[in-house]
Amino acid sequence: MRLRNISGSREMIAASDYVIQDPQEHRGSWNEVFGNDNPIRIEIGMGKGRFLMELAKRDPRINYVGVEKYSSVLLRGIQKMEAEPVQNLYFIRMDAEEITSVFGPEEVDRIYLNFSDPWPKDRHAKRRLPSREFLRRYDEILKRDGVIEFKTDNRDLFRFALDELEPAGWRLDRMTEDLHHDEEMMRDNVMTEYEERFSSIGNPIYKYIISR
Repeated sequence: MRLRNISGSREMIAASDYVIQDPQEHRGSWNEVFGNDNPIRIEIGMGKGRFLMELAKRDPRINYVGVEKYSSVLLRGIQKMEAEPVQNLYFIRMDAEEITSVFGPEEVDRIYLNFSDPWPKDRHAKRRLPSREFLRRYDEILKRDGVIEFKTDNRDLFRFALDELEPAGWRLDRMTEDLHHDEEMMRDNVMTEYEERFSSIGNPIYKYIISR
């Protein structure tokens, strides 16, 4: 369950050097934020930040941006960054629906979607991050040779995500319905907090990699 109501979280986020406060102002110029021309990769729905922090530590030649809607969750990521700063990572607090107002055409090298909210009711399908509506948004900001990596423990959401690919004009490059028993796709895998929790109780982890 996500934490959403920690008193003072929005004020702490507004005061943090690790959060970009007006991300729309940097649309098309994120390399200036980082001060280099390295590739930019983003995680939409970053949660507490463990996944991106580990990636950023592993490869300082890549710039990372974590997008999180909920202030109280983002605060956990900020606290981790304060304890162990990473130079090639920034956070944004925003709704993913606004992603094209923050990143310019082909500005992003790769997009990560990890354990996204399944929005189980049919009327909320458009809110699911691997939906065709969101795939159209990603198409605008992702480089032509860029990819999306999606992981979940929710079988219904994964099936939905697969069904959305063809109508949205995306191609399935690789997939597994049991990531932790797939030697090839587990290579260099970085676990999120949710992934560690779910896999520890035996839940299979689903993953795909897609491109256009």
